[in-house]
Amino acid sequence: MKGGRQLRLGYTTGSCAAAAAKAAAYMLLTGQRMERVTLMTPKGIRLELPVLEIRAGPGAVSCAIEKDSGDDPDVTRGTLIFAEVTRSGASGIEIDGGAGIGRVTKPGLDQPVGAAAINSVPRKMIREAVEEVRKLADGCGGLRVIISAPEGEALAKKTFNPRLGIVGGISILGTTGIVEPMSEEALVETIRVELRQRRESGAEYVLLTPGNYGSDFIRDGLGTDPAAAVQTSNFIGDALEICRELDFRGALLVGHIGKLVKLAGGMFNTHSRYGDCRMEIMAAYAAAGGLEAEKTGEILQCVSCDDALRVLRENGGWQRTLDRLMERIAFHLRAKAGESLESGAITFSKMYGRLGSTAGADELLGKIGYAGKRDI
Repeated sequence: MKGGRQLRLGYTTGSCAAAAAKAAAYMLLTGQRMERVTLMTPKGIRLELPVLEIRAGPGAVSCAIEKDSGDDPDVTRGTLIFAEVTRSGASGIEIDGGAGIGRVTKPGLDQPVGAAAINSVPRKMIREAVEEVRKLADGCGGLRVIISAPEGEALAKKTFNPRLGIVGGISILGTTGIVEPMSEEALVETIRVELRQRRESGAEYVLLTPGNYGSDFIRDGLGTDPAAAVQTSNFIGDALEICRELDFRGALLVGHIGKLVKLAGGMFNTHSRYGDCRMEIMAAYAAAGGLEAEKTGEILQCVSCDDALRVLRENGGWQRTLDRLMERIAFHLRAKAGESLESGAITFSKMYGRLGSTAGADELLGKIGYAGKRDI
């Protein structure tokens, strides 16, 4: 349920690959055509899926399953995931990626460098599905399974794969076989993967930003390649906890005031559905800095942080308010990061540029390896 509406589940690219491999193996080993294939997912949900694009040749069968993401906004929705199964001279089941399936080029991911980006759970699903068919056919020797996605290379440009060092296509993913709409767990896991990759590459300090505004400022305001930062979306608290778990020594958060002002109130998931106290927080710190009641009330009526900053700029409360906000952001960051993880923040506005930073933020930026630009 989301917003009072029941959302529809989908199934992962891993389920598509396993189902396609099972159908292709069955047709290769039995010579019988299969129009629908059943698959039990790790979540315990049984799928019955139509088999598409069946092609049979000497010693090989290829077929496809269409990805259905349910009500999740997934870029792979409607993509055909193919499996080609051929006999091999080996005794077991070989699994590899073909056209449109990415290759791992950096350490720290689920698969080693050089391997096809078919994660461990989908590999297990494929192997078990094909082994089920082999047992029906009394073994029948070794089999080679090649997973492909003709649209994969183009689709990969819309995913995190280029940032993660996965080249040439999409990844075959999924831990349960089922896509749960708007899955926060999946988003946090994506952040974890990228942070783990940075750590295993030797990074001790990391740059974090909630999203594209932060990436733009990192480029234009700090003079740094935005690819240096790991995007956290609204999951700032989760990202800091992951940094601590991975034994990073420090993390610097660079974000728009509209996100980071919430940290001054101790909110570490900044999505509006968990609360939108931006104006209340701005007004509280403005009042604490001496802004008169009438103007504090005007901030409470603002609809954006830029508008609230305008009130401060016009009425003399600018620096005092921002200093207090940054002190409080630093307080909550320390509480969340713990003693082992050095933390800091730089915040900005698209209208007014760099606004402020926590104590030691520029030094932390230097430790990350980017000199950056000082306060404007």
